[in-house]
Amino acid sequence: MDMIEDYYSKEDGGWQVVNVKSNPNRQSHGAAPDPEGEVLRPLLIGQSNVLQQFHVEQLSRHLPPRTVGYPWQLKYGTATHGTSLRTLYRALAPLSSPVLLTVQDTHKQVFGALASEPFKVSEHFYGTGECFLFTFNPDLKVYRWTGDNTFFIKGDLDSLGMGSGRGAFGLWLDSDLYHGRSHHCDTFGNAPLSTQEDFSVNQLEVWAFL
Repeated sequence: MDMIEDYYSKEDGGWQVVNVKSNPNRQSHGAAPDPEGEVLRPLLIGQSNVLQQFHVEQLSRHLPPRTVGYPWQLKYGTATHGTSLRTLYRALAPLSSPVLLTVQDTHKQVFGALASEPFKVSEHFYGTGECFLFTFNPDLKVYRWTGDNTFFIKGDLDSLGMGSGRGAFGLWLDSDLYHGRSHHCDTFGNAPLSTQEDFSVNQLEVWAFL
């Protein structure tokens, strides 16, 4: 069995698990962490203005198996890149991995979504049942695919949405990544993710697993 070293990096505030005999970019192989079991604390490459350590630890328990063990790399953040959906699309264009969208609204509520592939402009909905929505209030609540439809992700130049049905999105953001909405949707069977159905974004980040 490969030797594994687990240590906390004070410099970036993230946890890193290193498998000394395997790919240095990946911490471990195998199934996704058990939500009730021990979690691998990932290394965060980039400073987060949304996520604290407990957010990362709880989210890590629910990620798809193919993301487990990889560092989380910050690919887009409004604090660094400004508030533009077009810029977000450009930042994610080279990627093929799932991405984690994290939002902090102006009431300091943290919520977001796991997308099975990077956000992009599309004529139709795309994505797979790996997608989910989540919110912290204060503990993590994850809303997974119900199987009722396949309206996972829809991107255009004016807005980005995840989950739909009956004319409402589970999570919707405008082109300036400032105004958003969250309603119940059939795709994920979620309650509104924010404290108010219409919300304003304080910080938004997108993380990839690379």
